[in-house]
Amino acid sequence: MLRFETSLGDFTIELLEKEAPLSVANFLKYVDDGFFDNTMFHRVIPGFVIQGGGFTEDMSQKRTHPPVKNEADNDVKNKRGTLSMARTNDINSATSQFFVNLKDNGSLDHSRGNFGYAVFARVTEGMDVVDKIAAVETGRKRGFDDVPVEAVVMKSVRRLPA
Repeated sequence: MLRFETSLGDFTIELLEKEAPLSVANFLKYVDDGFFDNTMFHRVIPGFVIQGGGFTEDMSQKRTHPPVKNEADNDVKNKRGTLSMARTNDINSATSQFFVNLKDNGSLDHSRGNFGYAVFARVTEGMDVVDKIAAVETGRKRGFDDVPVEAVVMKSVRRLPA
């Protein structure tokens, strides 16, 4: 279990280690390094996803570890409240960025002709906070669309005692 402390409140996630071992190990490396501290949710698309884990408030991209193999073929679906690894068009390009699904996003699931996005966790507490983040006003900033006008900052992401 991990606790996200954000500028709009806290939420807790459960990691799906059995279903996405590489993605979880990768994510925990960033958590243990304190990488996510003071990063922001830089992409907010109501009714779709909130995305974060790579940019500081001034939209500077943080240096990451090498990419992780895409585990989207793990049969876990991109349902509301799940977290998935963000990536580029390169199937195996996920590093630190992730998104929280705001609805069931079947178009992001692994299927024939679409490798999809690897689900590695699910929100267990605080989905109201995720929805609050999804409701912020957004605009364009430093060449990026859908950026919160007022930064939504991840103050910290920490492991919770078992």
